[in-house]
Amino acid sequence: MMDVNQFKDHEQVIYLQDKKSGLKAFIAVHDTSLGPAAGGCRMWDYENELEALNDVLRLSRGMSYKNAIAGLKLGGGKAVIIGNSRTDKSENLFRALGRMIDGLGGKYISAEDVGISVEDMEIVAEETKYVAGLNKGEHASGDPSPFTATGVYFGINAAVKHKLGKDSVRGLTIAVQGVGHVGYYLCKHLHEAGAKLLVSDINQEALDKVVQEFGAKIVALDKIISVDADIFSPCALGAVINDDTIDHIKAKIIAGAANNQLARDDHGQALKDRDILYAPDYVINAGGIINVAAETRGEYDVVWVNAKVEGIYSNLETIFDRSVVEDRPTNKIADELANEIIEKARTGKN
Repeated sequence: MMDVNQFKDHEQVIYLQDKKSGLKAFIAVHDTSLGPAAGGCRMWDYENELEALNDVLRLSRGMSYKNAIAGLKLGGGKAVIIGNSRTDKSENLFRALGRMIDGLGGKYISAEDVGISVEDMEIVAEETKYVAGLNKGEHASGDPSPFTATGVYFGINAAVKHKLGKDSVRGLTIAVQGVGHVGYYLCKHLHEAGAKLLVSDINQEALDKVVQEFGAKIVALDKIISVDADIFSPCALGAVINDDTIDHIKAKIIAGAANNQLARDDHGQALKDRDILYAPDYVINAGGIINVAAETRGEYDVVWVNAKVEGIYSNLETIFDRSVVEDRPTNKIADELANEIIEKARTGKN
């Protein structure tokens, strides 16, 4: 059943279908008060179109909030392609997507996301200029994953300082769920800072890499969320904090790169009730979109990017402190801060 909570002030939702290429996709534009809607394109083997629609609505709303709190002049949007990313990709499919994005006239700017590579998006970019995060082009900066990981690392340190009173992760045990592009770079940061790593992933090759390079210990997929660890870092798909998992979490901090980590908004309160500090996902994982935003400014400036990414630490400090003062969950505080920024921009336009 569609969660009516996902329909929160979306400006536009488009269903895309191209029979020749087999493309079936959704684009959701949540809000453009701050600027054109920006957010990655995801390819996933959804069980049905309703599941895909629910996902794109959640993800696009999260992008509006992410861009707002990160201080970017971008609104929130997202695209999801229904299909198996290992078997269903084709040049014609991505060209069809590019033409359809182009038809929106710049209202939505896309980039890579789960199941989509930078190379895939470069095919899309042959049909539209409204693509960022590319390896080539006038302002191209390549894969944004390292910036996402760096931002998550800063965010983890902010959470550790707030919750544990420590200035670093040295000696702490961190359970990382998902060691793909972002998870790998995050593990690198954490290992270099002296943390002990527990990892899980569906990709054995990715696991072997972090074991060999960072001395990580592999944990079964169904055990990673409940292992004895100081921090649980979800870096795969969303909704991992849910009715079935929440009572089994032993970590005192949840801070990771995955989008939509909470299956429902009220799970934020449930975590607070269990004295678990939650770093709101769209705040801590904003590094990638910050890098993408730099491309849309007309002149890529890595100094500007790094300053914005480092700002994730102070953004989370503000949310954590306000959560304590107001005795309310961090996800609610973050939502309200984002909405305040968006509403101010919307009012200013009227």
